[in-house]
Amino acid sequence: MLVKKYSGELVPFNSDSLRHSLTRSGANNEQVEKVYTQIKEKLFDGISTRELYQLAFEALKSQRNSFAARYSLKKALRELGPEGFYFEKWIARLFQEYGFESTTGQTIQGHAVSHEIDVVASKGNEMLAIECKFRNDIDAKISVTTPMYFLSRFKDISDISYHFFGQNKKFTQGWLVTNAYLTSDSKDFGKYYNVNFLSWDYPIDNSIKKRVDKAVFYPVTCLTTLTDVEEKTLLQNQIILVKDIINNKEALKSLKLDSEKLRLVLEEARELIDYKLEEE
Repeated sequence: MLVKKYSGELVPFNSDSLRHSLTRSGANNEQVEKVYTQIKEKLFDGISTRELYQLAFEALKSQRNSFAARYSLKKALRELGPEGFYFEKWIARLFQEYGFESTTGQTIQGHAVSHEIDVVASKGNEMLAIECKFRNDIDAKISVTTPMYFLSRFKDISDISYHFFGQNKKFTQGWLVTNAYLTSDSKDFGKYYNVNFLSWDYPIDNSIKKRVDKAVFYPVTCLTTLTDVEEKTLLQNQIILVKDIINNKEALKSLKLDSEKLRLVLEEARELIDYKLEEE
């Protein structure tokens, strides 16, 4: 059986790959097999990856909302758009999780021209200039021209002291962060010129998807019990993470949910936060 990718390319269906992705949802082996059996009955030659994803999402949701929420992480990150403003906020919070102070949308003067830095993060002697490249396209890849351009920008702000977080410091590292993929040329360029990358699947052992699972750092757009409008309302109120809902009793107040819906949302949120995926 063939599966049609988003690019239109037809590839052989891989049952092991599908089972593995279902396991990443947090479902145990028995639940994965049950979900896989549900999906298998509805497969057909030429099914699109979008249709396959939807079948898996619905089957996981029938088992547990939090399974579907975790499975939908990549889609949830795309919903931090459409321009990527909330993606930058989310990345700033992600670096805070690692002990950094961070701020977004800072304009600074370089040697030659001024630059807007998406995220500035500082810890100890380190200060990072982080450029966020947000993409709505599912199969989007960041080509080598992007890190080339970023490197020239980073050189223009290097060796200048800037005042952030109550002290004067120079930038020590440049980071290029994206919810998309990186081309092999981009990776090679970054390795040679010491550009730090963080993408959906790179570095392999410390990618965005790995970090999210380790730190249970799910955005509110993961939650399957909320509507798109409700998710947007939370983002506008600076409720970026599922953790924020658990840690702040007032977080959901603006949504004016009835008691049953509130119970379902909190239940899904707690399951997402409480369940730790095992290391692969």
